[in-house]
Amino acid sequence: MVLSSAQTVAPAKSSSWRPAVYGSARLVTLKSQFSIKVGTIYEDSAIGLDKWLTATWMVVNCKNGVSSYEISRSIGVTQKSAWFMLHRIRLSMQDVSNTMLSGQVEVDETFIGGKARNMHRAVRARKITGTGASGKVVVMGMLERGGKVKTTVVNDRSRTTLHGNVTQNIAACAEVFTDELPSYSGLEDMYTHQVVNHAEEYARGRIHTNGMENFWSLLKRGLNGTYISVEPFHLFRYLDEQSFRYNNRKGLNDGGRLNVCVKQAVGKRLTYKQLTGKA
Repeated sequence: MVLSSAQTVAPAKSSSWRPAVYGSARLVTLKSQFSIKVGTIYEDSAIGLDKWLTATWMVVNCKNGVSSYEISRSIGVTQKSAWFMLHRIRLSMQDVSNTMLSGQVEVDETFIGGKARNMHRAVRARKITGTGASGKVVVMGMLERGGKVKTTVVNDRSRTTLHGNVTQNIAACAEVFTDELPSYSGLEDMYTHQVVNHAEEYARGRIHTNGMENFWSLLKRGLNGTYISVEPFHLFRYLDEQSFRYNNRKGLNDGGRLNVCVKQAVGKRLTYKQLTGKA
């Protein structure tokens, strides 16, 4: 039996019932209290929905992202609380659909990490042990022209890794555009595979990866300009954030993007222990 705050029910004498509190309901037999936050990213949060929705609106509509310090100042919570809120909001921005990309699809990869010239000498000696991508995280992206982008953190740029992600996310009938990286060779067995050699040209008619390059530019602008320092452990959450904004940039106004994000908040949960790896 469920009681709302507007109901008055005379309980049985054997029931240890107490009046329901405002904005929540109470199960008579189990004595468990719940609200509309239960079963969403907002569950077990003492912060009001007015602040949650304000923070969500800021994240989904700020092109380069918004820092926890900015959220803290804007809605009146601590920076630590704002940081936790942002990661929970990013969880609701995560695309859980299994829709395969089709048509013309651009595939590319990039490296995320600090620039050696900006590091202290001791930090540079510890982190930069080789050349090029040493000490950086590899991120792979796939963009359906006129459609959605999908991104993921990968362990390396080997043929096995890249081919596995392509076949998992792109339909067999698609036309795939990549750069000259040798790991992409062999895709022509399943796809119409077109290659552009960036050592010679950036585009040859419709054969290019400029759409994916544009996405990388937006991503790094947010990581380097707004968030400054991102731990590799959390990088996939920032990819979800940028992908959400990119995939919902057309056909929706600010309120529409907020509505989509709030709907996706249902059925998801992220605790502080899970977030910090202590669960």
